[in-house]
Amino acid sequence: MKILIKNVRIFDPVSGIDEEGDIFIKNGIVSRKKEKTRNIIDGKGLYLFPAFIDIHTHIREPGGEDVENFESASRAAVAGGYSAIFMMPNTEPPIDNDGMVRFVVKRARDVGLVKIYPVGAATIGRRGERLTDMRAMIECGCIGFSDDGSPVKNPRILRRILEYLKGTGIKFIEHPEDTELSSDGSMNEGPLSNKLGVPGIPWVSEASVVIRDILIAEYLSSPIHFAHISTEASLDLIQFGRKRGVKITFEVTPHHLLLDENDVRITDSNFKMNPPLRSRRDRKALIKALKNGFVNAIATDHAPHPLYKKELEFSLAPFGVIGLETSFPTLFTELVKNGVIGLKDLIEYMSVKPAGIFGLGTGSVKDGATADFVLIDLKKKWKITEDKLHSLSRNSPFLGWDVYGRVVYTIVNGKVVYKEGD
Repeated sequence: MKILIKNVRIFDPVSGIDEEGDIFIKNGIVSRKKEKTRNIIDGKGLYLFPAFIDIHTHIREPGGEDVENFESASRAAVAGGYSAIFMMPNTEPPIDNDGMVRFVVKRARDVGLVKIYPVGAATIGRRGERLTDMRAMIECGCIGFSDDGSPVKNPRILRRILEYLKGTGIKFIEHPEDTELSSDGSMNEGPLSNKLGVPGIPWVSEASVVIRDILIAEYLSSPIHFAHISTEASLDLIQFGRKRGVKITFEVTPHHLLLDENDVRITDSNFKMNPPLRSRRDRKALIKALKNGFVNAIATDHAPHPLYKKELEFSLAPFGVIGLETSFPTLFTELVKNGVIGLKDLIEYMSVKPAGIFGLGTGSVKDGATADFVLIDLKKKWKITEDKLHSLSRNSPFLGWDVYGRVVYTIVNGKVVYKEGD
């Protein structure tokens, strides 16, 4: 398999390349030596980036194939410029044994569009009581472990998880939420939730778990990764932990960077997610951390739900929003075009740094690199509408937004897996 991409703007944060030129791909690998081929892509006017990596995606298969299955999630991922996604374990049944891991690996291979890495449940049934057979699951292809959607409530169980994974190179991904504090809440707790009469979720429900986990990780000299950090307090605690030598990585989401509690419309549960949209001060703190390079990755927390559930009243509707197809254009439009962060920063947060956290060895366009690329028309303006989405679900808070940056091609392992309009 040979592909020649001509006249494209090559942008590689790792090697510092930012120039117009050609890229030749042979057998899935970038090669300096060009050969004749009929597979030619004219990249004039397009930017070529290392393809994006989402370390937090929810696929509802098995148990919710009508909401999001491997095919639809893969189509959404490649349409959003992703070459790899991490599948979280809160399916029905959950990914809590080696048989389920093999199922994920096989389904991903059968679909063959995007690399899907299974994240295994750390405890059986995600109930936080007994550890899963993590060794067997690692041997079958688990990239990490998490009870995502639920925290590990028992600190003794958390200690056992971190002790077991220590030295394996496999990370535990914590869902930082004290459910005793957040119970029955639907939005950020504060003056606005009181005014609207909506039960709130306080910032301390996240921060209290963050500090507990940091101290346990410090005691064990173990690394830890936090999912979807949303509060200023959590950022301060992570800084505290890092100063004490704890190896902490964490992710933030596009919706927490671009929206806050003032955007919540209680008649539209597309603005209901967990953690909730926080205060304006929290959002500004996340942006500052992004600008300062304190953040490790931007992850979508893509969480599809069917319309009939999202049409329930705000307090009854499920938490979660989709994000695979909207993350780059919304972030590019709001942050890069407005000068908040540079284009290099955004590509690093969406591609290079996520790959580095989990040792994927991708995120570059240099000679000999795996050909996982996305070609984007940064000047193309388009409106996010339901008919443009490939996901089976439409629960996005960004519907109706006018954005810049349209994915034209996505290439995975040297194969064109997405072409705009095809």
